[in-house]
Amino acid sequence: MFFFESIPWYSVLMWFGVVAGLMLMNELARSNKWIAIILFTALPIILTIFVWPTTAGAGSSTGTWFHWVKVYSALAGCLGFLALRFIKGADKNKYLLAFPALILAINIMEAVIRDFQVYSLHGMIDGVFMNGGVWNIMNGVAGILNILTISGWLGIQISKDKQKDMIWADQMWFWIIAYDLWNFAYVYNCVSDHSFYAGAALLISCTIPAFFIKKGAWLQHRAQTLAFWMMFTMSFPQFVGESKFSVQSSHSSKALFIASFVALIANIAVFIYHIYRIKKYHKNILKDEVYAGLSAFEEVKQNN
Repeated sequence: MFFFESIPWYSVLMWFGVVAGLMLMNELARSNKWIAIILFTALPIILTIFVWPTTAGAGSSTGTWFHWVKVYSALAGCLGFLALRFIKGADKNKYLLAFPALILAINIMEAVIRDFQVYSLHGMIDGVFMNGGVWNIMNGVAGILNILTISGWLGIQISKDKQKDMIWADQMWFWIIAYDLWNFAYVYNCVSDHSFYAGAALLISCTIPAFFIKKGAWLQHRAQTLAFWMMFTMSFPQFVGESKFSVQSSHSSKALFIASFVALIANIAVFIYHIYRIKKYHKNILKDEVYAGLSAFEEVKQNN
């Protein structure tokens, strides 16, 4: 294949298994706040003390600063969102409502910094093959545009059903797709041999529920599936790189360029549309929901 070397049938089955497993864990965490608290506090504490120092130590494929920062920032997001969802009055505090946007922007910027760093790297580094190039710069710019189009966080609300999901109506489907394209390109650029699972499967596992299970809760789905994936991959780093089910990247410069180019074009398009709506409807990006009035936006609002 263009992006990957040969993909055997059992790896395809495992890919679907990873997607299903992450979606199942996400639904488990959604189902009950106490289950979620255990999964996002007790479990990572145990792993931090007894597992990760061995499995994610120096020299392993998950032993970089980025992996350690990523797992804890994802967990911080999950816990922060739980607080917004279940602490009475938290969803009415404008400063607390800014937290989801802040943690999202920080997570994207972490990856942008890593993309820029990988630009000058070539060969095997920390157990991962790097093929840095102009695609890293292109995708870093795409990530910055993705941050600049985050809006409407003061409109975040908590759903009235038993799950009490965190609903962010201004995170429209086209922004989510632009994010997915950027994030896949990031994973493909920076940890290519992990991207079959850590890129494609992980992104699909939160996009499906955002489009078909609970619309408007994409960031909650994203944080939870990312946290579960990071805990798993730091515990079993050999799964994506050395196991029977691993799928290697083609490491093609053309494939790297195309992935980042598509991500950049998508994020430029969303950025242009974002600015258009701000100017046409005189939106204040620090206060207003930029996409209010669009049918998909109104559907999310009415359903919650």
